Amino acid sequence: MSYRSKFDIDVSNIPQVFSTSFGNTAVNIGINYNKTGDFYTVDLFDIQNKPIITGEKLIYGKRLWRNSVDERIPAVDLVPLDESGKSNICNKETFGKTVFLFIDTVVEDNG
Repeated sequence: MSYRSKFDIDVSNIPQVFSTSFGNTAVNIGINYNKTGDFYTVDLFDIQNKPIITGEKLIYGKRLWRNSVDERIPAVDLVPLDESGKSNICNKETFGKTVFLFIDTVVEDNG
């Protein structure tokens, strides 16, 4: 069976910042909600909370930071997806319910 790793983000507790690691790179990620536009944004900070990229809009099926070139950006694909196939948009109605932020690397589970 294959699966992608996802972030369990409590959408009732936004804005929020959490720490995570990708290989040897530790970062802080902030999640925000724009009520006027009904979309979420992501902020990327280094481990000292210095901003790397702020206000990146979560767009369904699109890799975060895809248009940015900065050696401080982790070499990992983070993508909002709905593995159930129920939605193809990332907004308040779907994010954290059927649409989640995934690490878009499929891992084989041989267990």
